[in-house]
Amino acid sequence: MVALSNRGIFKIMNGPLAEYSRRKFLQSSYGMGAIAVATLLKEQGLLANPAITGGHQHFDLKPKPPHGFGQAKAMISMFMQGGPSHIDMFDPKPELNRLDGKDFPGEVKYDDAAGASREVMGSPWKFSKHGECGMDFSELVPHMGSIADDITMIRSMHTGVNNHGQSIYAMHNGTSLAGRPTLGSWLTYGLGSENRNLPAYVALTDPRGLPVVGVDNFSNGWLPSMFQGTVIRPTEPRILNLDPPVSLKGEAQERYLGFVDRLNKKHLAERPGETDLDARIQSFELAARMQTEAKDALDLSRESEATKRLYGIDKKETNDFGTRCLIARRLVERGVRFVSVFTGNQTWDHHSSMITSLPTACRYVDKPAAALVTDLKQRGLLDSTVVHWGGEMGRLPVIQNRAGAPRGERAKVGRDHNTYGFSMWMAGGGFKGGHIHGATDEFGHKAVENVVNHYDYHATLLHLFGLEPNKLTYKRNGADQGLIQNPDAKVVHDILA
Repeated sequence: MVALSNRGIFKIMNGPLAEYSRRKFLQSSYGMGAIAVATLLKEQGLLANPAITGGHQHFDLKPKPPHGFGQAKAMISMFMQGGPSHIDMFDPKPELNRLDGKDFPGEVKYDDAAGASREVMGSPWKFSKHGECGMDFSELVPHMGSIADDITMIRSMHTGVNNHGQSIYAMHNGTSLAGRPTLGSWLTYGLGSENRNLPAYVALTDPRGLPVVGVDNFSNGWLPSMFQGTVIRPTEPRILNLDPPVSLKGEAQERYLGFVDRLNKKHLAERPGETDLDARIQSFELAARMQTEAKDALDLSRESEATKRLYGIDKKETNDFGTRCLIARRLVERGVRFVSVFTGNQTWDHHSSMITSLPTACRYVDKPAAALVTDLKQRGLLDSTVVHWGGEMGRLPVIQNRAGAPRGERAKVGRDHNTYGFSMWMAGGGFKGGHIHGATDEFGHKAVENVVNHYDYHATLLHLFGLEPNKLTYKRNGADQGLIQNPDAKVVHDILA
């Protein structure tokens, strides 16, 4: 049987069947590509999640009602792994510029003490106000400034776990630990998908590589594996093995697929309660159904040239991220529940040479990110689609890695990690437009006003999707477990429309 693995890749599952040799079957001339579309013409009757069948739970991705009213129906998260410098992009600090080059007048929480300094670095980029709301953006992100009236800028984010991996886990799965389900998995577990011919949860990865902690960024953890993120490749072909070989098209395919379907059902019937096996069979079927609809969703030739220019697809520096943002829009408008759009490993981790590397990172995403919000809005999708832009941390207000260079020389210096106060923005799905929430101290180091912890962020999102944390749970080791682990987690009502 070919199915989606827990890393979102088609693979062959081992293990003999009672009546047939799976090894011989897979060695037949039809090959892996044929089996990957094995049930294109064979639909299965599946029960709602969670249901009890013969004393065992059965899970699927059929759409499910929320616990209460929820304005949000889908989410696109643009995750900027590495730590975008909030004090150089979204959170102007005049005091830093006044003290530029002097010793920092307080305590600094370094991550890398060996490369640390106490020398204050004001932002070398100019800030200006944008939109009717007068929100501040630096000259690095002018396109994001153009959507100021559509976003909530949270300036008081906090995880407090001052390294990449732990803070990534906090933002994605609610704790600083690996192995737990991510936000996208919880939303698809609770709500299913509006389109059974596409994955419910999609990860659009960067051609430069996966972020830190790799596939854990879109892991299902210990939820059944059908709730994992499915990778759509960053280059063509974006999904492998969608087309059957010529020898299997038509009636021959239908007979062949029916045979594989019977094998899978028999194998599952002999192993009741095996949720991973059930998930793999359903993923197998999904792979078959994707043959037509996935091609349509990923076909940008149907988009107007004006739309492509809006996303920056006509420019080399924005082509990749713009393409993936446009694919994300096409997926949610077809009923996909959750889409993560990632930047590459440490794209924003500017410990050195920040004066050149930060502008490069901003140019890569600025125009496409703004275009996504604009495009969703003009298509009437923004009210029901949450858009997130941000990373796992920000940066410190002092110089790192001077490496013997004299004071005043800034070409090779950078900033260290800061998870105690940083910025990210949200749009659509019930968030306010043109709103600034919270504040860091006068140096941009620590969140001091209306602090939003990672678990508050998650609680607010669940609320917008109509889900209650104490009801969105999964029984594991005899206990009900959910996304929200901190009893102090709160919905941040001040950022909701």
